[in-house]
Amino acid sequence: MKGLAFHGAADVRYDDLEDPKPSESTDVVVRMRLCSICGSDLHIYHGGLEPPRPLFGIGHEAIGEVVEIGRGVKRLKVGDQVMLPGSVDADRKLSHFLV
Repeated sequence: MKGLAFHGAADVRYDDLEDPKPSESTDVVVRMRLCSICGSDLHIYHGGLEPPRPLFGIGHEAIGEVVEIGRGVKRLKVGDQVMLPGSVDADRKLSHFLV
């Protein structure tokens, strides 16, 4: 897949990245259709904040389509349209935010 990623202050690249795969039974993979950066992204870009991990993707406020689900996902199916708010990160349960 392609994605915008920070590599350091003022260093943003449109990279080839590994396609995500569900690693837990409750995981959902979403193909982004639209996304937006937020103020936190701008602080990281200008060097005012450290990215939370070495390769950090921009655009975490997004709308997309479910393309793969873990076997434990009951409320969503492939093809559903979902919204991911900026308040979601890798440590939170996405199922509470998907609509």
